[in-house]
Amino acid sequence: MVVKVAVFVIFGCDLEPHSNEPYLATSLQDFWGRRWNLMVPGILRQAVYTPIRQVSKRKLNSVLSLFLGFLVTFVVSGAVHELMLFCLTRELPTGEVTMFFVLNGVCTAAEVVVKKKFERRLWRMSPLLSRVLTVGFVVVTGGWLFFPLLIRKGMIERLANEALFVNDLNGLIRSGFLIDLYD
Repeated sequence: MVVKVAVFVIFGCDLEPHSNEPYLATSLQDFWGRRWNLMVPGILRQAVYTPIRQVSKRKLNSVLSLFLGFLVTFVVSGAVHELMLFCLTRELPTGEVTMFFVLNGVCTAAEVVVKKKFERRLWRMSPLLSRVLTVGFVVVTGGWLFFPLLIRKGMIERLANEALFVNDLNGLIRSGFLIDLYD
């Protein structure tokens, strides 16, 4: 929020929100497509998912085309995250992060296929239970495959220290201490 306000004050433009209450997601499709990292789904949908679906529809049936579209999109996302983490940690990729995205992609595709197949059924899962299962799945798979590299390289500690530093700096600015130094 502080960054958003600072960018607006300095540059006079508004930033798009990064997420939309991801803890309220009722499905993996909802989490990855509409609630988490809002800019990325739009980019990946246009750059990867739609072209893969269009090409694969010619050779495969609709279900396989859908599955392939999700799988390739999540593999690309995983590879990009591996690259970003390599730049941050300077440790060769282990594939854990890509596997996190592949697993989530496979499960998201399976979820969409099951929903399409059973959409006329009267049975519905309660929103509370679907939220717990969705967020629980992302947290468990993230703890298993995404965060171990960050923990091994001390990135969590470094990020926490940087956040504390920014918070301390913000406190100094509010108190007027830094302004007094420059007067």
